[in-house]
Amino acid sequence: MSTYTSLLYHIVFSTYKREKTITQSNKKELFAYIYGYLKNKNCHLYRLNGVEDHIHIFTHIHQSISLASLVKDIKLSTSTLIKDKLLFKDWNGWQEGYGAFTVNANSKDKLIDYIINQEEHHKHVSYLEEYKKLLNDHGVIFDEKYLL
Repeated sequence: MSTYTSLLYHIVFSTYKREKTITQSNKKELFAYIYGYLKNKNCHLYRLNGVEDHIHIFTHIHQSISLASLVKDIKLSTSTLIKDKLLFKDWNGWQEGYGAFTVNANSKDKLIDYIINQEEHHKHVSYLEEYKKLLNDHGVIFDEKYLL
């Protein structure tokens, strides 16, 4: 094979209306499913974590897959899994959009640590504050009315 890529993405999306529906008890099953899904798509997952109202995925995306279709498929298939297995009480789905940020290979370890420490991080910072900071740090111009 003569195609070489480094397509590293930090993907973030929340539950519908940022509802706190992802419970600790079944979060591991959700994450195991996402890991398997990415593996089947020839993506390399570096780290996955989240809290009650959102998740972070740090992955290398295979060059044959578009970011938009990958995120759409993850959200659709996990919503089906959650509903079929009744993983989370009061589940209403994922938010409409997502955030995706390219990652420099030299920053991998720092991002992995950040994602590992989500529970501690969110004792002090809300998801909305975190998301706005990510958007600003990456120079993304956004309209706050679409963040809700």
